[in-house]
Amino acid sequence: MEASDEVEQVIDALYVSAPAGFTAARDAAAARLKAAGDKAAAKRVAGLRRPTLAAWASNTLVRADPEEAEQFLQLGQALREAHRALDGEQLRSLSHEQHVVIGALAREAVRLAEEAGTPVSEAVEREVEQILHAVLGDPGVAEDWASGRLTKAPAVGTAFPVASPDAVARAAGTRPGPGPERAPARAREAERQAEARREEERREEELRSAEEARQRALERVAEADTEVERLERDAARARAARDQAHADLAEAEKRRRAARHPRHRTDRR
Repeated sequence: MEASDEVEQVIDALYVSAPAGFTAARDAAAARLKAAGDKAAAKRVAGLRRPTLAAWASNTLVRADPEEAEQFLQLGQALREAHRALDGEQLRSLSHEQHVVIGALAREAVRLAEEAGTPVSEAVEREVEQILHAVLGDPGVAEDWASGRLTKAPAVGTAFPVASPDAVARAAGTRPGPGPERAPARAREAERQAEARREEERREEELRSAEEARQRALERVAEADTEVERLERDAARARAARDQAHADLAEAEKRRRAARHPRHRTDRR
């Protein structure tokens, strides 16, 4: 196996595991690669970002059923083409299929997460749905998701950059959507969602930094404990050597006194 293939397998294994253990596993993998002499691979692995819970849950779909994931990607391509062509009939059909498939995949992601021992909340399930919408609308997001290494939900607004609601409605042969009077409300809702997403990303980043700091502290504690144990062993050996030296000195003094005593009496006589 080539070194590059081995590194890809290491990275895949990291993104398969639940996010809670990602940082420790990543740092350990980077340390192993560095010890093996592959500094470039170690640097690459050390720079990997921990996925959010929703991103990890959506990644599980790719690994659990690659064929279904490929069909979902093909649905996204068909939707984008229909939007570009303003094909009303196809838009109606594919839009309905989009909602059905996204709902089913989001529920499957929840099931897979629970099966992996990491249950997720309804809020995370909704975020998985947002990720899947973005996968359908943005080829770049689709590529990241297809790799199984998506790290966070895409920014709000990556779903479908359609020409205009009126144009799509005319192509679909339906009435136009909500008029301009509802645009401010939609804008406020989009901004609220964007701010909530930014706040969540900030929390995720703070958590990642805290976990990394904790891991470094644990490593320093382990090193310090090892050093203390070594010093204590050295001290024990030194104390034993000192006690033996004192014992040898006492024995030597005893023999010296015994050796001197008879000569002293002879000298007096």
